[in-house]
Amino acid sequence: MKFLITGANGYIGAHVVRHLLDRGHQVYAADIQFTNVDSRAVCLPVDIFQADETIYQQCQEPDVCIHMAWRNGFVHNSEAHITDLPLHYRFLKNMIDGGLKHVVIMGSMHEVGYWEGAIREDTPTNPMSLYAIAKNTLRQVAQQLVKDTDVCLQWLRGYYILGDDLRSNSIFGKILRADMEGKETFPFNSGKNKYDFIDIEELAAQISAAAEQTEIDGIINCCSGNPVTLAEKVEEFIRDHELKIRLAYGAFPDRAYDSPGVWGDNTKISEIMKKA
Repeated sequence: MKFLITGANGYIGAHVVRHLLDRGHQVYAADIQFTNVDSRAVCLPVDIFQADETIYQQCQEPDVCIHMAWRNGFVHNSEAHITDLPLHYRFLKNMIDGGLKHVVIMGSMHEVGYWEGAIREDTPTNPMSLYAIAKNTLRQVAQQLVKDTDVCLQWLRGYYILGDDLRSNSIFGKILRADMEGKETFPFNSGKNKYDFIDIEELAAQISAAAEQTEIDGIINCCSGNPVTLAEKVEEFIRDHELKIRLAYGAFPDRAYDSPGVWGDNTKISEIMKKA
């Protein structure tokens, strides 16, 4: 199959590109730079945010578009999330109007806002940051764009990611950098809250497998489905990487708006992975 990956040079995108290439697909990579993109991919120096009516043709008429391009993803209250929304809309609309029949978009558990327990496909959303509001709105817009069409839409909702940590701005990346700088302790909260963690390689495999098929569509949680306390996961990370740094529990208070436990319902992605 012919795949277009936007945000192909990003933290997740580069892994998805490699997974799809390893599975024998033709991959076109779109981004503003290509330093992390597998050399087997065809790099397209196309500015998708300046997309006109010919963007589908400019992007080599892919069978599937996996749209992961997103600015300031780790800065949850950046205004770019809101100002970029019309640009995401125009890109997707012009791709679909041009002939694209299969759209895959990276979502986020943050769309849901505060929630206790498993996040399912029909869990109500109440986003609480500009990033979350923008992602939630893009999902609603995309659902309207494909309504009453034969276009397959898959909204892949991501959770907490680790792996390739020096390229991320997650707590795992921060701990790794702090240890490299020779710091003895890392300020931490109680670590009691439970979250859904997934390794970047497993996430890339799930995204690739979901995008290779159209039988299961709609909102798909890309996750482990297994809630683990933050303390357990971080302590495991420190052990596995043989770091010298230690957690300073209680340096930060637990935030009142953090859920005691939230994870993804992995029913759909498990079914997809069985057939992958």
